[in-house]
Amino acid sequence: MKPAKTIRCARKGEQGFSLIEVVISMVIMTVGLVSLLGVFGLAMAATQNSQQTAVAKQLANEALEGILTARETNNVTWDQIQNTGAGGIFLSGPQPADCAGVDGIIGTADDAACGPQKLVLPGPDGIYGTADDVTLPLTNYQRTIAITPALDQSNNPIPTLNVVTITVTYTPPTAKIAQNYVLNTYISQYR
Repeated sequence: MKPAKTIRCARKGEQGFSLIEVVISMVIMTVGLVSLLGVFGLAMAATQNSQQTAVAKQLANEALEGILTARETNNVTWDQIQNTGAGGIFLSGPQPADCAGVDGIIGTADDAACGPQKLVLPGPDGIYGTADDVTLPLTNYQRTIAITPALDQSNNPIPTLNVVTITVTYTPPTAKIAQNYVLNTYISQYR
């Protein structure tokens, strides 16, 4: 009897993937997906920190607006727009983010009686001004108002120009490291 002939039909374009190639591609896909999940986590943390930064920015702007309004309305004299160590009304060093006291100016001695500023957020219904609003005290924030005379090119003080530096310090819950928001500007005696 004759041995049977084996017929081989090999087509070059239909070989498929080996098991090693499939495993390598799965590892590459897994690394990519895990990286993408990490990016989502960072985006969530950045969103939380951006809200904290927005609050700090608002606290600094409120303090500056109070200083400018006091100057514009002649509630205080130019000599009083200084820190307490220089004979002015603004407290030196970090202070709690209290609301403006009786004088209506943030950063002065009567603010402590008013208590911490509060942030009111809309409640679960999403409507601001209803009974379910959420009130958050801003006890996590400290504000420093530093007022110094501006200097000319020879480092002599300019008597009609001050440098105002407002620093708001806060600790975001995700970072655990104190963050600073700094607002620098000049204020002139002249309106």
